[in-house]
Amino acid sequence: MDSQDDAKQSTADMTAFVQNLLQQMQSRFQTMSGSIISKIDEMGNRIDELEQSINDLRTEMGQEGSPSPSDPAKTGEEPKSASVVCSFLRQLRINQSTWC
Repeated sequence: MDSQDDAKQSTADMTAFVQNLLQQMQSRFQTMSGSIISKIDEMGNRIDELEQSINDLRTEMGQEGSPSPSDPAKTGEEPKSASVVCSFLRQLRINQSTWC
C-alpha cells in the first residue's frame, strides 16, 4: 500500500507543479501582452505626431500639392522638407527605405 500512496503523492506533486508552471506562464504572457499593446499605442501616437509634423512642414514650405516622399516626382533634386522628414524618421527609428 505504501507504493500506491507514494504514486498518488507523486501524481499530486506533479499536478501542482504543472498548474504552478501554467500560472507563471500565463502571468508572463499577460505582462508581455500588455507591454506589446502599450508599445503599439505609443508607436501609433508617435506616427500621428510625425504625420502632423510632416503636414505642418509641407504647409510651411508651400508644398500642399506635392507628392509624398514614397512617390517622388522626377525633379532631380530632393526637396528640403525630405531631409527633415528623414530626420524625424531617424528619431522615431522607423524604416526609412521608402522615404529616404
